[in-house]
Amino acid sequence: ENPILLLGERMFCFSLSLLVENDNRIVGGTVVEPYSIKYQASLLYRDSLFCGGTLVHPQWVVSACIVYFFFFNNLCRNQLMKVVLGEHNIKEKEGYEQIFDVLLIIKHYQFNYWNLDNDIMLLKLDRPAVINEVVSPVILPRTGTLQNFARCTVSGWGVTSVYGQSLSPELMSVDVDYFADCWYYYYFRITNNMICAGSTDGGRDSCQGDSGGPLVCNGRLEGIVSWGIGCAYAFYPGVYTNVRNYVSWIDWVIQNS
Repeated sequence: ENPILLLGERMFCFSLSLLVENDNRIVGGTVVEPYSIKYQASLLYRDSLFCGGTLVHPQWVVSACIVYFFFFNNLCRNQLMKVVLGEHNIKEKEGYEQIFDVLLIIKHYQFNYWNLDNDIMLLKLDRPAVINEVVSPVILPRTGTLQNFARCTVSGWGVTSVYGQSLSPELMSVDVDYFADCWYYYYFRITNNMICAGSTDGGRDSCQGDSGGPLVCNGRLEGIVSWGIGCAYAFYPGVYTNVRNYVSWIDWVIQNS
């Protein structure tokens, strides 16, 4: 079976979601302190936000390859895409935004549409970002290991219910736990290039995309929002591209492109 058909809720980039339980209690995410997540990028198509990304170098943003497949292989032209840094409220012009055209889109050469393995791409901005108090690249996970149940943060501009489609105007984040035993939840669908994060009880998760957005643990970019079954369900954590496996590839692309 194609996971894009079975697991496709997260593919479409409506961003971070909050779970609405049967008692209408909203759990999970909160609005972040403005400009506190300095590496967060928004990807625009025709000036509308559709996905997330992460600044990893003054002129490079990392996102998910599935974003390219849906929006650029099939539906629209790269020239209509923009990247925004220094954004907090997507409904207001706040004066800190840096807006970029995209010079180059590099998908991972082994991206697999059928199982979403190697779900990562790099975007080269038309000029280097100005690094300041609201814009700064994330740190890549070059050393150490990620411990089981490490507390991580995923961020994006999100819908406020699992079934909603209205974006939060303000950047939101939710804390999730890293699960080392990702295979336990998804069996054969998981590859070594994927990691899981969520809550054992459900209720905390990325949802309906923010596909391509950051999962940061201990100050390092460990994951890229990729796919999952439903949103914030117990025993179905979110699945993220394992950034640790791509640090050398990211370095190579930046140095040679």
